[in-house]
Amino acid sequence: MGQQSDARASVTCAVVAQKGGVGKTTTLLGIAGAAWERGLKVLVVDLDPQANATAALDPASIHYTTNDVLADARPGIAADAIVASGWGLGVELVPSERALEHRAVPEGRDSTLRLRIALEGVVDQYDLVLVDCPPSLGELTRNALAAVRLALVVTEPSFFALPGAAAALEAIEVVRGSNNLVLRAAGVVVNRSRPKTTEHAFRLTELQAAYPGLVLPFTIPERTAVQQAQGACVPVQAWHSAGAADAADVYDVLLDVILARGAETVADLGLSSTTTFSTGTDT
Repeated sequence: MGQQSDARASVTCAVVAQKGGVGKTTTLLGIAGAAWERGLKVLVVDLDPQANATAALDPASIHYTTNDVLADARPGIAADAIVASGWGLGVELVPSERALEHRAVPEGRDSTLRLRIALEGVVDQYDLVLVDCPPSLGELTRNALAAVRLALVVTEPSFFALPGAAAALEAIEVVRGSNNLVLRAAGVVVNRSRPKTTEHAFRLTELQAAYPGLVLPFTIPERTAVQQAQGACVPVQAWHSAGAADAADVYDVLLDVILARGAETVADLGLSSTTTFSTGTDT
């Protein structure tokens, strides 16, 4: 297992996928669990109307959701929606609900900046902020990408892996060019991998050839323990089985990648570590 990062600045990362069924939310929860195990302070922002991350994090009560946050969109208003997760100390949540679907269409000027504005001052209270996006590249995902410094693309080794990754990476570049100069891809991670199968090996090679600098040099194995832990509403790191340990080790490495690339993002742009989060530009 890796060691706790001594970085002071919050790392913000959206977890995105062009289509459903690739394990996007499961991957986010695995990363959150790795951070929880290290004692980092984590905020999960559930921006998916399916609210799967909310269900898995099992909050005792919900007063406001990301639907309310985007409807209001005043600076820092997301703080009012934060609740404790059922995982215990260290992991908090801005929950989602099905009504969030109503925010999936543009709502006037600066519509894609609503989440970023609502999170002003909030992200600074956490070591890691993870935003779970819907399985599409529409308005809600654009809001997420406008509010973070990193975007992790999740795919699986299937026929749709290459076009799905290409569409997600293009969306990241569009948002970076329009309203978030510090946004960068943290990488493309292949989930539910069975590398001994011919099809999976072929698709992984195809992805690596297309994006040699972005496809991460490891995959997340397919383990039933991951789904078992998620169904029990506990981190996979707290699930006692060999399969859970295998998955936890990979999530730990993935967390290292995100923390390292989060630190590099600001430095690579020549910006101060105190760059104002809400603007995405040097101040």
